[in-house]
Amino acid sequence: MGGEGLTSGVAALVLASAVLHAAWNAMVKVQAERTVVFLLMHMTTAIAGGTLIVVLDLPMLPAAAWPYLGVSLLVKCVYWASIVRAYAHGDFGQVYPIMRGTAPALVAVGAFAFAGEGLAAASWCGVALVSAGIWSLAFGRSAAKDSRALVAAFLTAGSIAAYSVIDGLGVRVAGDPHAFACWMFTVEVVAIGAYCLARVGPRAIVARSRGLWPAAALGGLMSMAAYWIVLWAMARAPLGPVIALRETSVVFAALIGTLLFREPLGVARIVAACVVAAGVVLIKLGS
Repeated sequence: MGGEGLTSGVAALVLASAVLHAAWNAMVKVQAERTVVFLLMHMTTAIAGGTLIVVLDLPMLPAAAWPYLGVSLLVKCVYWASIVRAYAHGDFGQVYPIMRGTAPALVAVGAFAFAGEGLAAASWCGVALVSAGIWSLAFGRSAAKDSRALVAAFLTAGSIAAYSVIDGLGVRVAGDPHAFACWMFTVEVVAIGAYCLARVGPRAIVARSRGLWPAAALGGLMSMAAYWIVLWAMARAPLGPVIALRETSVVFAALIGTLLFREPLGVARIVAACVVAAGVVLIKLGS
């Protein structure tokens, strides 16, 4: 388990990370060329990460941390492929909550199995409530018409849980969350670049990237800040509660959808937000 635990300061920063996560996802949602935007975002984070390594004189990661980083990148390739498939066959408002709502419970179980992180009963109940509230945002809607969307959504959730646990263990082995984060952002572009080249092709990427850089760069910096906070928090607190707090981004995404995209809020979303809020309180009480 991380050193200082889930203090109020750590919890507040992770919730801020959730807001950033929801915001950059909303930016990507309105883009037609999502795969290209995704690549440009990672190119931005690679440039920023590499620059910070030099400017801040961050150390090279210890040899023991690189296997975690390498396996994490492989798992993220599965994540990128499955999330594209989920969005291709299913409704965004349904598959996104399934992916994000399933991950916290899986991370809590994975952290117990691989890191020996036991949680208090209140924290377990909190993780369950957060997951249930997020799930209700999906299944309060009509059932998915395509089983391929559900399969891809659950595969995405599994990959989110897997790389979250791997990154959480890796950042602790590295001993420096800032160095681990910057090296991750710098080398991650290799994996996402290979995936995008295989999926779209170099000529199409160049042709479709015109005019997308400003939004992609902003989204990349927001995603970088969001996950940097999570990596920092996972070095200090149990993985399960940290990821559960991060996935409250779904509730913030619903609020953004209502305020910016004029999507109806409805009673179901209000109840789901209250359930998630109750889960957050229990997680904090159990820490």
